[in-house]
Amino acid sequence: MVFEDELKEAITNATGLKKKDIEIKKPFGTAGKFGDYCFACFSLAKKKKKDPKILAEKITDKIKKLKIKEIEKVEAVGGYVNFFLNKEVLAENILTLVLKGKEKFGGDKKKKKTILVEFPAPNTNKPLHIGHLRNAFIGTAVSNILEFLGYNVKRIDLINDRGIHICQTMLAYEKWGRGKLPGKIKGDHFIGDFYVLYNKKEKQNPKLKEECQKLLKKWEENDRKTITLWKKMNNWYYKGMNETYKILGIKHDKVYFESNTYKKGKEIVLEGLKKGIFYKKENGAVAINLGKDLGEKILLRSNDTTVYITQDLFLAWTRYKDFKFDKMIYVVASEQNYHFKVLFTILKLLGYKWANNCYHLNYGMVNLPSGKMKSREGIVIDADDLIDEIREDAKKELKRRYKLKTKELEKRALAIGLSALRFSLLKVDTKKDFLFDKKEALDFEGFSGPYLQYSLARASSILKKAKNKIKKKGKRKPVFKNLTQEEVKLIKKISDFPQVVKKSAKELKPDLVALYTYELAQLFSSFYHSCPVIQAKKGIKERRLLIVKAVKQVMTNALNLLGIEALETM
Repeated sequence: MVFEDELKEAITNATGLKKKDIEIKKPFGTAGKFGDYCFACFSLAKKKKKDPKILAEKITDKIKKLKIKEIEKVEAVGGYVNFFLNKEVLAENILTLVLKGKEKFGGDKKKKKTILVEFPAPNTNKPLHIGHLRNAFIGTAVSNILEFLGYNVKRIDLINDRGIHICQTMLAYEKWGRGKLPGKIKGDHFIGDFYVLYNKKEKQNPKLKEECQKLLKKWEENDRKTITLWKKMNNWYYKGMNETYKILGIKHDKVYFESNTYKKGKEIVLEGLKKGIFYKKENGAVAINLGKDLGEKILLRSNDTTVYITQDLFLAWTRYKDFKFDKMIYVVASEQNYHFKVLFTILKLLGYKWANNCYHLNYGMVNLPSGKMKSREGIVIDADDLIDEIREDAKKELKRRYKLKTKELEKRALAIGLSALRFSLLKVDTKKDFLFDKKEALDFEGFSGPYLQYSLARASSILKKAKNKIKKKGKRKPVFKNLTQEEVKLIKKISDFPQVVKKSAKELKPDLVALYTYELAQLFSSFYHSCPVIQAKKGIKERRLLIVKAVKQVMTNALNLLGIEALETM
């Protein structure tokens, strides 16, 4: 809400409260009956030991005397101070702010704080799947939103390129690969096939687990033959992974590799053992007991090999050393909640004060109609396959609606397909599991990315048509009197954008921006169907063109935050 500062200033002048302690909300109940925004006096009344109704009345009387031009009326109702905005002033001011701010509208000034966002952190034993896509899209959107608000954001990645799962693919290739090369198969898919194969073979022969442990030991001892195979297979994987990253527009400021950090993690554990923070078990494993809730956690196995949390200890330390971050956000699925609770607890026990600034942004799982995904069994939706499928579906829809040249068709189909994917994985509450529906994701007229792109293209089309007529007849001054209900609703929604972005950043919930953008598109559709723009009377046409321009700008800004390409034409 653009007028939030003005309302808070009015309440500050009337009460002496600090702006940070004032929360302005939209009222409940019948639209418009209780104003546009309200301030609840209950907590303030409790502190001052006064009746909230009387307090609301006193605040209302003081605000009335301030004669704020943006506020048409203010009234006290049952402990609430209700504000009714001057719609004409709102319209003129909001549209001016949007068109003046352009791509910066809704953003904020640069801040000195540095925030690290880690995503999607793949393993080099399987190709990216739809779960990785949700991770990457959340990480990208959160980074964009924080950056938009002025934070110094560093996008980082962790490549899990070693460990028991990697050894499983290596062992499978050694036993059954017969020297095959990926050829036309993408390297990451080639590797993933051996991961699935290993798990099938292990069910038939459980002793393969022991061979994998021996192979991991060889790797950590830098056995030449093992390292050569590891490098060869990882290179195949990276080539395939980077192709997918490029299509998705995933870029990072720094990439960390588990293979470069696991030994240093071991040093931290051994140092903690000397200090008595950790202890050695009878079988030689190093552990820590974190009490009833978190229990005992192994940090080094009995054969002296490391576990995932071992390298995460050093990784957190080295990231602070590299960036002196004010906040470190790990975008990782909710199934790793325990891991991060343990990690952050241990970091604090080790005396790292910055550990308080580490945050696990957990998100729900993406399920399939057939049930939960299982990478080991190959029951997944591969990211590449899904991108190809949804791009082909988008191409069919475009062919049905428009006549396009082949090159342009391919370009738009990819942009629309990716928007469908991205929005479908971002629109759901980050914390919730959900069932992916490809048909729903690509619906041009539903709660989807293509619907948003279509709304933006419609706004662009109106402005292009109007531009030709304005050239012939000249510009006229917009009139802000006698606004229709659809215009007021749309302008108020536009004014909410900065507040939505701030709340999304505070709660690390890009789904708030996704929902806002959809609601904006819906209101624009209602406006478009009930309020003629180019055919409107003098002054009104100019006003409505400004509204269309503002919608286009805000929607473009919002789509950019979500990582969705803003198309001028569909």
